[in-house]
Amino acid sequence: MMARILTVLFFLVQPALGAGASGEGDSLGEAMVNPGYHEQPAWFKQSFLDIREDIEEASKGGRRLVLYFYQDGCPYCKKLLEINFSQKDIVDKTRQGLDVIAINMWGDREVIDFDGQPTTEKNFAADLKVNFTPTLLFLDEQGEVLMRLNGYYPPHKFVTVVDFVAQRKEKEMSFRDYWARVSPPAASGKLHTDGAYLQPPYRLAERRGGKPLLVLFEQKDCPPCDELHLDILKREQIAKTLERFDVVLLDMWSETPLQTPDGTDTTALDWSKQLNIQYAPSMVLFDEAGQEVFRREAYLKAFHTQGSMDYVLSGAYKSEPSFQRYLQERVTELEAQGIHVDLME
Repeated sequence: MMARILTVLFFLVQPALGAGASGEGDSLGEAMVNPGYHEQPAWFKQSFLDIREDIEEASKGGRRLVLYFYQDGCPYCKKLLEINFSQKDIVDKTRQGLDVIAINMWGDREVIDFDGQPTTEKNFAADLKVNFTPTLLFLDEQGEVLMRLNGYYPPHKFVTVVDFVAQRKEKEMSFRDYWARVSPPAASGKLHTDGAYLQPPYRLAERRGGKPLLVLFEQKDCPPCDELHLDILKREQIAKTLERFDVVLLDMWSETPLQTPDGTDTTALDWSKQLNIQYAPSMVLFDEAGQEVFRREAYLKAFHTQGSMDYVLSGAYKSEPSFQRYLQERVTELEAQGIHVDLME
């Protein structure tokens, strides 16, 4: 019932926007359950929690302040950090336009509130009627709440709110009108498996055939992953090049068992952590001997995707350590042949 109420609020309440999906947290009157800390991105602002000072600093930098209320053990906080903030476009837009400060809704750290009065994290949360985690308050330069997200928002909705606030669109229209104008598509919610890819059990040290290995680290709620598979990898030249690799598609958050190219038994989750995979989708390319030789993080357009695979297949990485220089040489060669390269296609 709560989820339905919050869905209605998503469309009706401005500017204090209700949660759009299944992101209900625990109420202030309930005890915490299933405690467990989720590591926050290093780019979150490290603050002394003087909120007026933080607003001023953000404003001087041309940004706005976001207060992110969380609690340990909150599964939807985990989704926000792992799903939304593992997509590079969301991270880039957030970092460019917003300062994000994390506040523990049960915490005892001192906060200097909007009136300049000292309080604690938990009392500050209570004063702001934070009843869900995550709750995000997007503030303007005067400390007024422009947008309030109660609960977890999937990436396509979350990035729309980021754009609306960071671009100061509230001066032109309501969020409801902005949402109707941009109409961002939702992710498919699935991995795009292919019968031509290697199938489990993944024994990557036991591969035969002498092909290099391409490992795709992705996640289900990922519009860039959808576009990569439904468009980029289906283009004729790229599809033919892909056949020259052993390809593995892994959910970067899953406990799928596998053997890495060096023979280590692990899981997709642990291997992605070991490789320090930050974004979905990420392409990690290994040579025939199972040594990592190149990687590309986040979404790639067609030319860069094709170039990444050719860079490894041709062995160019051995003599030209700069991938950008390699691509520039390819562009120059193609332009000399009368072939125009559009890097954004």
